[in-house]
Amino acid sequence: MKTLTRKQLVALAAGGSLALLLGAFFFQALGYAPCKMCLWQRWPHALAILVGAAYLGVKTRVLLWFGAIAAAITSGLGAYHTGVERDWWEGPTSCTGGGDALSGLTGGDLLPGSAVDVIVMCDEVVWQFLGLSMASYNFVFSALLAVIWIMAARKPA
Repeated sequence: MKTLTRKQLVALAAGGSLALLLGAFFFQALGYAPCKMCLWQRWPHALAILVGAAYLGVKTRVLLWFGAIAAAITSGLGAYHTGVERDWWEGPTSCTGGGDALSGLTGGDLLPGSAVDVIVMCDEVVWQFLGLSMASYNFVFSALLAVIWIMAARKPA
């Protein structure tokens, strides 16, 4: 079996973040508005995509570690969000529970500059497949992407 080159691993990892980010936007286009924690999970994917693109021009190993950190952060956020959804622990009061901290706010107040009219609570699962929510899938797939970034960083040049 042929092993992947460092460049191929970077393309796989950055492409994986791109796929997850596009998937999130696709679900949003289908009417599944993101909650505050969902939006948090998108930023590290964007960073990982930028790191992958930067690596094409500046082939320095430190960038690969930044990609791994970005993937690990979004995976951790996905794990945290999953725990909030499953009531394993409390989440931010601004988007969980009875929404008492949200009384009188609109979606635009919660997410300034967005076109969101509905406030989506972070502790409610709006979509799931095989018992896993979008946050759970982000946790699992992003952890795999972090491993791929680490494999790329450890691979001899």
